[in-house]
Formats: sequence, structure tokens, C-alpha cells
Amino acid sequence: MADAAPPHFTVDAGEVDRVDRVIAARFPGSSRRRVVELIEAGGVRIDGRLARKGDRVAAGAVVELARAPASRDDLRVQPDPDAAARLTVLHVDDELVVVAKPPGMPSQPLRAGELGTAASGVVALHPECATVADDPRDGGLVHRLDGGTSGVLAAARTRAAWLALRAAFGEGRVDKTYLALVDAAPVSRECEAPLAQRGKQVVVDHTDGLAAHTRWQLVRELGERCLVRCVATTGRMHQVRVHLATCGAPIAGDTLYGGQPLPTLVGFFLHAEQLTLPTARGPLTIVAPLPPDREATLAALAGAGAG
Repeated sequence: MADAAPPHFTVDAGEVDRVDRVIAARFPGSSRRRVVELIEAGGVRIDGRLARKGDRVAAGAVVELARAPASRDDLRVQPDPDAAARLTVLHVDDELVVVAKPPGMPSQPLRAGELGTAASGVVALHPECATVADDPRDGGLVHRLDGGTSGVLAAARTRAAWLALRAAFGEGRVDKTYLALVDAAPVSRECEAPLAQRGKQVVVDHTDGLAAHTRWQLVRELGERCLVRCVATTGRMHQVRVHLATCGAPIAGDTLYGGQPLPTLVGFFLHAEQLTLPTARGPLTIVAPLPPDREATLAALAGAGAG
């Protein structure tokens, strides 16, 4: 059986508007965000030319889509037993489950049907997590870790718990501690540089950046490198990575921000060591042990220093 033809339509006189709004109205089961993602991926043409998000379409224009924009149900996390097997459950109760994510595993899927993520592993373990979050890709996650970051990751099992924990993160009532192996000693003990996302990177932006604060202390010197313990009092994207790099101490293996490659590492050496969450029964502190590749890297560096 032949595949169905890609969707296309002719713009009516009453639809004249920006192309993303026109498509979103034609596909009410999707969201504007998914439509924009399709446009940015080159999946939309207007009268044969590639569309941009801000383009306006006139009556009679033909809009062609490479595929229909993903709906909410399309994006819902799919359970993945293989991903679940790679997670270590650190805590579970009636309201939440907390796992240790290995390095190299994304927190959530970026496209419909994607497996191998922490969210798909959590949903395999606790199917109820699939429906509690605002974003269907989250699988109950109340925060995220970069793919290269290992460590503590929490998910809610009920809608009420998800709302309460998301509010706690937004209000700064969650304590987060990280271990980072850096290529050089930082030139300060903290960084308050405001951050803004620019494509796949985050940059220091003193005009339009969002407030961010990270502090750290030395744990151990390992030759030219250092192991530092970081406390992030805000939760911006790539915050710890950018703040350390800004202070002359890029994270080992974090080549996006100037870190030197280390062949013993999966990803880069940033580990979410500890998370303290407010709960109805009081503060809950969860600690994740270092993954084997992190432990082996520290042992090798310590051995080299001893020699």
C-alpha cells in the first residue's frame, strides 16, 4: 500500500495570517510549538518555497507540509524496558520516583516515538507517570538533566505531585548539588553571570540574559584538573557548564564549552550528586553514586598524580 501524500491546502480569504498560525488552526490537535518546529526543520513550503516562521500567507497560497505536525498524543512518552534497565531507582513512594540517570541518556524524547530516554524508562517502570505533566514528552519528570550529565532525576506519579514539585523548582525551594571534574581551577568561588540561549548553546548575556547563580568549592586536586562540588541556586539551561567555563574551568569532556576530551568518559564529567525536594512529610534528600566511568576517571587521574 502506498504512503499517503503529504498534507497540503489552499489558504482561504478568512485565513490570511502568519503561516504558523494558519497551520496551527488547520491542525488543532497539535500546538503552535510543534508547528514552529516543523517550519524550522524545513518541513513547510508556501507556493513551492521554504517557509519561515514569520512569513505571512495570502489568500490562494498553497501550503505544503512534509508531514502533519505532531499531536499531543503522538508525543506522549512510550515505555521502554531497555531504558528502564539502565536506570537505578533511588527512591519511590506514592507521589514520586527518583532515579539515577546514566551519562549519554537524554532526559526526554525530542520527537514522536523516540525511545532510550530517562522519561521512557520511568514510564516503563511506572505507567501512571505518562499523563501527569503539561508536556507529554516529560513522562512525569519535574526537571531535566543534559544528556551528558549523570545523576539524580525525579518524576511525579500524580498530577498533584507534579504541580507541587514544579512550583518548588520555580520558587527556588529545591536544593541541587553537582560534582564536576574541571580542566583547571576556577578563578572564583561563584558566578552570577546572566544566561541566554543562542541556538544549541547558552551564552553570558548582560542585556537580555536570565538571572543565574552557581557557587562551588574544591573537593580534590587531580594534577592540573580539579574535582569541584557545585550548588546551583537557579535552574537555567547548561548553567553549571557555562558558569564554570566562564570562570576559567570548563568541565572535562564538555567540548561545547571548551572542555578537553577525556577518552574514559561518556559525555562530560558533570554529575547531579544530590537533590533535596520539599514534600508533605518534610524535606527528602536523594544522593546518586558516581557512575563507573566517572569513578574510573577519578581513579586514573589520582593514580597518575601519585606516580
